[in-house]
Amino acid sequence: MINFPKIAKHPIRFLLYLEWILLIIIALSQIFKFPLYGRPRRQFFHTTEVSNLLYINLSLLIIFSIMGLCLPINKSRYHKIIYTTVEIILIIIMSFLGGLHLSPMLCLILVIRDCFIFEQKQNIIINIFVFSLFILIQLQRLQKLTRLPLFARERFILVLFSSIILFGLLIIFLQLLVKAVMSERKSREELAIANEKLRQYARKIENIVALEERNRIAREIHDSLGHYLTVLNVSLEAAWKLRKSEPEESMEFLADAKQLGSKALNEVRHSVAALRDNWWLNQSLESAVTNLIADFYKSTGILPTSNISINYSLNYEVKIAVYRIVQEALTNIYKYASATTVEIQVFTTTNLHLIVQDNGKGFNLKQNTTGFGLQGMRERTLALGGDLKILTDPGSGCKIIANFPSFRE
Repeated sequence: MINFPKIAKHPIRFLLYLEWILLIIIALSQIFKFPLYGRPRRQFFHTTEVSNLLYINLSLLIIFSIMGLCLPINKSRYHKIIYTTVEIILIIIMSFLGGLHLSPMLCLILVIRDCFIFEQKQNIIINIFVFSLFILIQLQRLQKLTRLPLFARERFILVLFSSIILFGLLIIFLQLLVKAVMSERKSREELAIANEKLRQYARKIENIVALEERNRIAREIHDSLGHYLTVLNVSLEAAWKLRKSEPEESMEFLADAKQLGSKALNEVRHSVAALRDNWWLNQSLESAVTNLIADFYKSTGILPTSNISINYSLNYEVKIAVYRIVQEALTNIYKYASATTVEIQVFTTTNLHLIVQDNGKGFNLKQNTTGFGLQGMRERTLALGGDLKILTDPGSGCKIIANFPSFRE
């Protein structure tokens, strides 16, 4: 099965139209026998031979024109060389055997096409060959004018020499023109690709921001509401167990549960408000941690020791992160640790340091890395450029160490 070459989209449309215009001019000059250099051409062939040469030249011109629609830009080097060789052979046949008028225009078209096909070094070689071919064409015409007077031959040689220089400059100009147009087109394509990538990155960033916001809300719900609901559940269980044997103490647990329910409701309101405003701006970290310690003491009867020494004003993000880590650590101690002592330290050096330590039963860190609480602690710390360490072993308590390098307002 024969595979015909496909008509490819020309890289620069106006240069294709320029080719067509030049080819039409060449064809018309061949048909109407326009005189060259101001003199009618001498008839070297019989009428039948001239007619056959006309048909041959026109046929070769059509082939040459069709080849301009099938530039092997994305083909292999082998196809490009064959394509250019065929073009050169056509030009030689039409120039030397067919006596084609205005054949140098075909050389210019060949130069334009090869700018799209070959790289710069290969283009230089082709341009040198085309320039040599043009000189041979001009020398061939010079041989046909041997019967002219001496002064006419001298004038023609001067014109011929000038045309050779002009043709060389024209080749250089076309080379630079096509390269400049191609460079601009390539820049536009790269700019379009870059814009498309930016749009894709913008969409990815939107998705990442949305995901981070969902994770942040999930951490807020887990760290705040989960803490109060855990303590509330324990208080209600204690009240239920003591409802008959010690009703007064049961009522105290119910009162604590009611108070915890109110705090949970306030925490939900604060979390919702935090999505719109910075509700932490008017509250210090010391007072917030003190409230957590008071709630922990009411629920467990264990009074954590605290040492908060902050020499600088904290920014909002670090303040929230420290508070939530302490809150989650106390919740985990209450639920799992069975500890009798808890120590909380917050102090500043070049970094802000947070340490929460208990003497509970500890756990195997490798088997407890998927919990959302520990994951939330790590995410909060890493989001602010810090690092979080959890030191624990079964029966050895737990120590949480968080460091924040940038913490000042």
